[in-house]
Amino acid sequence: MIAPPVQLPLDLGHRPALDRDAFLVTDSNAAAVGWIDRWPAWPMPALVLEGPPGAGKTHLASVWRARADAGLIDGPALDAAAVPRLLEAGRPLVVEQADRAAEQPLLHLYNGSAERRLSLLLTADRASARWGTALPDLASRLKALPVVAILPPDDPLIHAVLIKLFADRQLMIAEDVVDFLTARMERSFEVARRLVAAIDAAALAAHRRVTVPLARDVLRRLYPDEG
Repeated sequence: MIAPPVQLPLDLGHRPALDRDAFLVTDSNAAAVGWIDRWPAWPMPALVLEGPPGAGKTHLASVWRARADAGLIDGPALDAAAVPRLLEAGRPLVVEQADRAAEQPLLHLYNGSAERRLSLLLTADRASARWGTALPDLASRLKALPVVAILPPDDPLIHAVLIKLFADRQLMIAEDVVDFLTARMERSFEVARRLVAAIDAAALAAHRRVTVPLARDVLRRLYPDEG
């Protein structure tokens, strides 16, 4: 018996919602949201926003960028040549993955921003005390900064994130599917993103609606111990 042809889904991409109203607030991230909303009344020139990969740091930083009309640079791209250009722009700045930035340029950027009264939002996977900073002047400045953490997601946040991820892909999902996944998956934003993408692809390939049996099949395939 010849198996029916399977449609190969084309990855056309999707646009995640990054506005303030789309950011999901629970106990795990309420403190971080409070600090973002408190700007420009920060007690120091910069704030460190730390949390595990996929915790929502980039989303929350994008909210602050819109609020503060801030620029953006990835920490690994920050070098001596970039610092004057960034300071001359005269704007607040987000430094993503600041813990991976070269120390000397980061120090110059901090000092120049403080002199110009331009705020910095530094995101990192780890609190600044655990960056292993070797440059004493930079270490002392980082030590003085407030650090706010986005904590690992709780069940209400994972539940809400799943709904948002499905909505970003324009998929209407029954509540029982979200409840099923929330009860069984690892509490991780990265896992949530991977699951939703795989469920979307599986539904498209099989011409099926997203149901609990389909979600169970995908979960067992990706994470056998959790399905």
